[in-house]
Amino acid sequence: MNEINVPEDRLRSEIEDLKRQLEEQRKLAAVAQAHAGSKPPSWRALVVLLLLLAALGAAGYFAGYAPHQQRELMLAAETRDAIQSLPVVNVEPVEREAAQSSLVLPGNIQAVTEAPVLARSSGYIRKRYVDIGDRVKAGQVLVEIEAPELPQQIKQADAAVDQASSNVQQAEAALLQARANLGLAQVTSERWKKLLAKGAVSRQDSDTYDAQYAAQQANVQALEKAVLAARSNVSAQQANLARLNELLAYLTVRAPFDGVITERNVDEGALVTDGSTLLFRIAQTDRLRTFLNVPQSDAPSVRVGQKAFLAIPDLPGRKFPAAVTRTANALDPASRTLLVEVQAANPDGELLPGMYAQVDLAVPRKNPALVIPSDTLVVHSDGPQVAVVDGNGLVHFRHIQLGRDLGDRLEVVGGLEAGLQLAVNPSDDVREGVRVKPVFAAQAPARQ
Repeated sequence: MNEINVPEDRLRSEIEDLKRQLEEQRKLAAVAQAHAGSKPPSWRALVVLLLLLAALGAAGYFAGYAPHQQRELMLAAETRDAIQSLPVVNVEPVEREAAQSSLVLPGNIQAVTEAPVLARSSGYIRKRYVDIGDRVKAGQVLVEIEAPELPQQIKQADAAVDQASSNVQQAEAALLQARANLGLAQVTSERWKKLLAKGAVSRQDSDTYDAQYAAQQANVQALEKAVLAARSNVSAQQANLARLNELLAYLTVRAPFDGVITERNVDEGALVTDGSTLLFRIAQTDRLRTFLNVPQSDAPSVRVGQKAFLAIPDLPGRKFPAAVTRTANALDPASRTLLVEVQAANPDGELLPGMYAQVDLAVPRKNPALVIPSDTLVVHSDGPQVAVVDGNGLVHFRHIQLGRDLGDRLEVVGGLEAGLQLAVNPSDDVREGVRVKPVFAAQAPARQ
């Protein structure tokens, strides 16, 4: 603010005039007193003396104090006029973000557990028991499938198992006979070798029985493998029979867990194919989750177990408590964001999968950043600036470094300190070095 001071030389001269006047009054009073001491004063002399003193006082008032007071009033009026003529500028302080800030991010609500229910047996829908929106329990029958050819396939597979078992028995009997023949061939070969050593038989006859013994050994080995193959065939036939029996059980489709039917694609009489026909889609809605993409600057502050709130635009004024259940512990290199999962209980079923929600996270900050109102920013060719108004009302422009854009607020990472006053929407009158009258925006009069 401008200050207009009274010149010191004027004050000094006025003070000297008053001193001289007072000195003259004291001299006159002394003369009057001396005259009174030499001669008794008369009442006329006293009256004249009083009138003289009154005249001197009036002269001193009008010659000294009254002009001085008038000049003071004029100077004060000029000061007020000068202050009122200064341009009024709304200011806002540079503030620091709270130690715990609110981070609001969008997300889509999803069911924690959701699964498609497919047909495991081919056939026709004989009976359907549930529809869209029905709540089901784990193990509850959803639909029954009719497959007339499946029981016949089970009988055929059962007969194949019996046949394979008979083949195993035949192979085992042949193996026993081959082992007996092998023993006989071994004894015969050893006898002929002894006779050959004594020269009682020819070498050709001995070699013949040796060859028969080797042939019986090969035959035993072959029959042993045949027994193993027959047993494997029995196992395969039994597995096929078990598979068909399981398919028979799959003709009755049951709910895999407690939930609600969110999709139905078949009706009674429809033909379904094993493993490809989607019958239903079931989801658990008593607990829902929402995935968020947290920016890199706030990623280190997000922890598992951190409290959060869900806000649904269609449910104004309602906030649903939630919590962070897991994070990816790694940033997406494309978006530089952290994938975070937030879960919320939904006992009353007010939240539905697929809803759009705003998730409010209370994020602690170790080093809260400085923030300024966005309407204090001045963008010039040499970069972003703000107009700082000091304690004397002088304007100084500063270059700043910006951080995140928070909408009506901007983060500042360099160039400012907390507590400075910034001009809001500075006009052309706000220039470097000019004096202004700062008024806090909250105290500014409302515009008509």
